[in-house]
Amino acid sequence: MTPEAEGFLRRAIALAAASRADGDAPFGSLLVGPDGNVLAEDHNTTHSENNISFHPELKLAVWAAQHLTPEVAAGTTMYTSCQPCEMCTGALARSGLGKVVFALSNDQLNGLKTTGGFTDVPLEGPALYDEARVPLDGFYN
Repeated sequence: MTPEAEGFLRRAIALAAASRADGDAPFGSLLVGPDGNVLAEDHNTTHSENNISFHPELKLAVWAAQHLTPEVAAGTTMYTSCQPCEMCTGALARSGLGKVVFALSNDQLNGLKTTGGFTDVPLEGPALYDEARVPLDGFYN
């Protein structure tokens, strides 16, 4: 890892610390453009904005999809204090960003938790394939 990349990761960690100081969960992220300039940065605001989806990775993925061309997005790197969760990973895949670099893995994060994680929601399916496929037929062609 380059010293420049380490600096960006340290900035993500500082954003996480600021988020915790503000009463939110301690996560921070920044998006660096192909030229090495910081395009946007954010931190977790799930508590202060009362929105469970306001993770910084998700917010920056949405910002990128709204403000960057696909070519520029593909050349970006997101630096984030922790490995993105499944929700954020899905958003990142759809945003077209080039790469994500994280400080803590999900396993490392879970090792720091003393109260446990989220409980799994039971999923049931697939079902009604012939009916469910009708609105999708041809959409991805």
